[in-house]
Amino acid sequence: WKANSTNIGLNNNPYASFGATLARDEEQNLWSTPHDVTHTEADDDRILYNMIVVRNQLDTDSEEWQKLNYDIYTLRQTRKEVRSRWKHILEDLGFQKEADSLLSVTKLSIISDSQNMGKARDILLKLSEETNIFPTSWELSERYLFVVDRLIALDAADEFFRMASVVYPKRSSGERVDDSQKATQHISVMP
Repeated sequence: WKANSTNIGLNNNPYASFGATLARDEEQNLWSTPHDVTHTEADDDRILYNMIVVRNQLDTDSEEWQKLNYDIYTLRQTRKEVRSRWKHILEDLGFQKEADSLLSVTKLSIISDSQNMGKARDILLKLSEETNIFPTSWELSERYLFVVDRLIALDAADEFFRMASVVYPKRSSGERVDDSQKATQHISVMP
C-alpha cells in the first residue's frame, strides 16, 4: 500500500519531472548557459550538437561516453569564459546595462550595415591574432561578428580592441601574468 500511495503522489505532483526537464533542456542547450535561447545555428553549434547526439547514443558507463561528456563540458566552459571576457570589457567601456543584450545573438540577428561586414571581420580577426580574448585553440565564432558589428554601429569597436589589447594582451607561451599585474593593467585602461 505504501508503494502505491507514493507512486500516486508522484504522479499527481506537477513538479515530479522538473529535474528531468532541466536535464533535457541542458542537453539541448547549444551555448553555455542552461535555457539559453540566444544560440545561433553556426558551425560551432553543430559541432557541439553532434557531440551531444553521439554521447547520448553511448552507454553512460563507457570510456567513450566519459570522454565526450568531458569534451562537451570543456567546450561549454570555454564559451562561458570567452563570453565573460567580452562582457568584462563591455562593462569597462560603460555598457554595464547593455552588455548582455550586446552579446545576445539569435537566428534573427542581422548585421546592422552590410558595409560594416568587412570591418567587423577585420576587427574580429585582429582581436583573435593580437589579443588573448579568445583561447589559442578557439575557432572564430560567427556570434562575435554580430557583436563587433554592433560595436561598430556604436562607434566603440576600436576602443573595445584597445581595451582588449591591454586587459588580454597576446603573450608568448612561456609568459604568465599574475593577478596583481592584471589589476595594474586593468586600472591603467580606465579613463
